[in-house]
Amino acid sequence: MPQLRKDPVTKRWVITILENPKGPRDFPTLSKQLEGNDCPFCSGHEGQTPPEVMSYREPNTLPNQPGWRVRVVPNRYPALQIEGDLDRTGIGLYDMMNGVGAHEVIIETPDHHGGFATFSRDQVLKIVNAYCDRYRDLKRDRRFRYILIFKNSGAAAGASLDHPHSQLIATPIIPKRVMEEVEGAKQYFYYKERCVFCDIIRQELSSGTRVIYENESFVAFAPFASRFPFETWIAPKDHKASFGDIEEPEQEAFANALHGTLRRLIKTLGDPPFNYIIHTSPCDELCTDYYHWHLEIMPRLTKVAGFEWGSGFYVNPVPPEDAARHLIQSGAG
Repeated sequence: MPQLRKDPVTKRWVITILENPKGPRDFPTLSKQLEGNDCPFCSGHEGQTPPEVMSYREPNTLPNQPGWRVRVVPNRYPALQIEGDLDRTGIGLYDMMNGVGAHEVIIETPDHHGGFATFSRDQVLKIVNAYCDRYRDLKRDRRFRYILIFKNSGAAAGASLDHPHSQLIATPIIPKRVMEEVEGAKQYFYYKERCVFCDIIRQELSSGTRVIYENESFVAFAPFASRFPFETWIAPKDHKASFGDIEEPEQEAFANALHGTLRRLIKTLGDPPFNYIIHTSPCDELCTDYYHWHLEIMPRLTKVAGFEWGSGFYVNPVPPEDAARHLIQSGAG
């Protein structure tokens, strides 16, 4: 079983793999370019993955057989394992616990060569539906304090397989990056009695200089202090703390915003590697008043190097106002 270890200085938790640890020669520099009979995510290769957790299928097709449109399976090499107890313990000043959690793969399409450049709006809606269904199901497990949904697209973004897929990891602790957002939002709320994210959205909609996409329920914009070139956030206009709270009509509006925004990024930047993550309120935290869920898209156009790692500063060579203008001019979406 993996082990969670806590850094006593920064309070950051690290997942440490104890069983079958990698050696110096086990770190490939590129993602695996699997085709044909080699790709476990392609239709017809369902037996090459663990049994599916859920799927959206054509009528009269069976689980773990072809005929699916979106399929969710446990990760064959999970960062955390679903079985077991946390067993919190310590050695001197060091704290640790068992690596209990969930790690699932959302296979976004049976087509190996598909992706957001070619997905229909309906296919993106199916992917968003799967995110919501799995989030709500795992949130019922009281061992989990946070559920992170994310996508790595391209080798430079950390994808280990080319076939379009996203991932979900449920953790027994709240990630440090999320806690920084939660604490910042809490302090702002106690000072102004308003949600900081709602204020950001209102200001962005009012100025319009960084807005990239908008529909009745969601807005996509380049953050004022963007860390990376063409970084883009998508957020609900109405205040909602938890991703699991969005209902069916909002899921469709979110899918349209995600589809339109990514198509603009892909057209403008030439199908770049990218990551996106959904930041939502922790499972057991009462932060309904001041936290606001959102999705962050980060194209991988520059490298994070020594200065960034050592200081926590980011150097962004593209002002977000320019990024928004280029994306609007793309005409995609």
